Amino acid sequence: IQKEGVSAPDEGSASVDEFFVPTGLSGRLLEKATLNFDRVTGTPSVLLTFGDEGKKLFADITRENVGKVLAVYLDGAPITLPVIREEIISGDAEISGVFTPEEAKTLVGRFNSGALPVSVELIGSETVGASLGEETKARGVRAGVIGLLLVALFMIAWYRLPGVLATLALGMYVAITLAIFKLIPVTLTAAGIAGFILSIGMAVDANVLIFERMKEELLKGKDTKDAVREGFSRAWLSIRDSNVSSMITATILFWFGTSLVKGFALVFGLGVVVSMFTAVTITRTLLLTVSEGKIAHAGKFLFGSGIK
Repeated sequence: IQKEGVSAPDEGSASVDEFFVPTGLSGRLLEKATLNFDRVTGTPSVLLTFGDEGKKLFADITRENVGKVLAVYLDGAPITLPVIREEIISGDAEISGVFTPEEAKTLVGRFNSGALPVSVELIGSETVGASLGEETKARGVRAGVIGLLLVALFMIAWYRLPGVLATLALGMYVAITLAIFKLIPVTLTAAGIAGFILSIGMAVDANVLIFERMKEELLKGKDTKDAVREGFSRAWLSIRDSNVSSMITATILFWFGTSLVKGFALVFGLGVVVSMFTAVTITRTLLLTVSEGKIAHAGKFLFGSGIK
């Protein structure tokens, strides 16, 4: 509370000992602070609510110091200097003045943070330069490119012609996904790049299911066109269930996660949706086109390892 015979300082310009004396009314006794607007003028104000212990102490302070400044301090500096106009026995006080809604909202946040019965102690600090973040993203992109190339080589070696078509579909998947990221827009952090790489794996997984089912049909003696149609039909339920479960996981991570986890979940979720689209449309269209052409009659050897 303001000392006798001493003028109150401006906010943020004084220490407690020089202008004020402690009252014992701490943030521990404050239940909550809320933002309020006058119904007539629309002027913002801050409402304070004290608990039973704080209510009695606040009543004593206001009764004995009408007309004086009651400074509110946070971390050793005054955040507001309201004047006591009258005795307040209800435990509910209102701080009004000439400030904007943003300033009032900030003040409410400071009151509520100061009401926490804990103190902040700095135990260490670390500065991460921008170059480290760029290096991390560059490594992530490089890992993604290498992974995509290795996957493409495996698909071509094991599934042959369908592997080539799957590689083309993967290229379209990457282009479509990056275009969506640009339109939204989505900022690719290190976590986001990890989610993108994982979604590529989901896209490959869908193609693997389709090609394995197609190989089974070819081994039964069906022609290429029928094998493609039957392979997609049999693989669709597995692809759908796998992608839906991944989308549910991504939604939960986005809803409950931190900003870092949300970035991963958003990129992964979008990637899963696009991968399902490319698997059931682009890959299917390419395979049906090839199965109706002359190359389909060149030999079933072109349609996967183990088929003669």
